Amino acid sequence: MKARIPNQGGQANMMKKLQQMQDDMARIQKECEEAQYTASSGGGAVEVTVNGSHQLVSVKIQPDVVDSEDVEMLEDLLVASVNEAMRKADETMEREMGKITGGLNIPGLGL
Repeated sequence: MKARIPNQGGQANMMKKLQQMQDDMARIQKECEEAQYTASSGGGAVEVTVNGSHQLVSVKIQPDVVDSEDVEMLEDLLVASVNEAMRKADETMEREMGKITGGLNIPGLGL
């Protein structure tokens, strides 16, 4: 006597859903990587923009922040701005992927 597997059509439906999820994830990943994320520090004295691939796109520095006697402050403002922009990019990717996966921890996504 053979075991009867109920609802074999359900497997095909599940595969379709998984493929759609994979397609959606690839689309969201591409959109997030192409998007730009801006952050500033020092009350807007330094502003940086990065993309979702963690590449620095632009840096804007207000002239009054440039002080040859205090280069360390400018360096600190740059680091703070870049880190904040990268955090924004990461949070956006996690949030958008979470919408698709429903919070599932899928190995290999690096989230």
